[in-house]
Amino acid sequence: MARKRASEPATITTTKEVTVATYKETKPPPPAQIQHDLIKPIIINAGLSLAGFFLTVKMIPVASKYVLKRNLFGYDINKKGTPQGTVKVPESLGIVVAVVFMVLTIVFQFFNFAPDSNWLVEYNAALASICFMTLLGFIDDVLDVPWRVKLLLPSIAAFPLLMAYAGHTTIIIPKPLVSYIGLKVLDLGFIYKIYMWFLAIFCTNCINIHAGINGLEVGQTVVIASAILIHNVMQIGVSADPEYQQAHAFSMYLVQPLLATSLALLSYNWYPSSVFVGDTYTYFAGMTLVVVGILGHFSETLLIFFLAQVLNFLLSAPQLFGFRHCPRHRLP
Repeated sequence: MARKRASEPATITTTKEVTVATYKETKPPPPAQIQHDLIKPIIINAGLSLAGFFLTVKMIPVASKYVLKRNLFGYDINKKGTPQGTVKVPESLGIVVAVVFMVLTIVFQFFNFAPDSNWLVEYNAALASICFMTLLGFIDDVLDVPWRVKLLLPSIAAFPLLMAYAGHTTIIIPKPLVSYIGLKVLDLGFIYKIYMWFLAIFCTNCINIHAGINGLEVGQTVVIASAILIHNVMQIGVSADPEYQQAHAFSMYLVQPLLATSLALLSYNWYPSSVFVGDTYTYFAGMTLVVVGILGHFSETLLIFFLAQVLNFLLSAPQLFGFRHCPRHRLP
């Protein structure tokens, strides 16, 4: 894997021109070498993710005892009126997944990134956004922040991510519309970053909104993360552009540990749930998926993977915007 990107010439201002000039100045490595450099860190990352799965499985029962001692628990309202409905279920166990994920991703830096790597800037910005969102989620679990305030939390946590983004700001115009617009590619510039900012707010909150059934918060994350992982593998295989391959490999570095640790949590959160994940997990998972899509340079495709959440948001809009009463515990 190429650890450095070529320096940008001082006279170049647009992302497209930077990319063209970079490849004129540096001869790309042979395809076989590119594949080898990509495969090695992906395998290392997969090994760390597997270790994270077993570590999370072991840590959740231990953390559950400490959480119950601090009276962080809930009752399963779906089992109300039955003996299971009176059982105290430890809550906010998403903190275990988030901590293990952060440890795995930090350890992975040692094996993959040089200290002066430009990719390291984006990687650390991604971890900063994820860590900040996890902290805000845990604060929400403890203090029970009003849901209107929750809409603003991801907007702050997304700033490190947006500041480090160095990808394209263009969109491809659908072929039927090219004759009307007169363009095949449209550069949105700063508007594209505003789109990514709203995307971070939406994806982080929609994981939280689309909840209420045992395993649903973690289950939807596992499904989306699996789809993203398959998408990355396919794009690396069909592309001959080393920068494009690297962007999707970069996405895999974060989605593999997310998928592994989430599967471990799902084993406890599956019906009948013995732990609740809390807003700590939903905020953490939502922000991680946003980071994976934006820094992997497929933020538009990411919305396709969130189609179920988009539909749920549209159905919930009358309640969310106050046109209808929104109960405290609203099942999807």
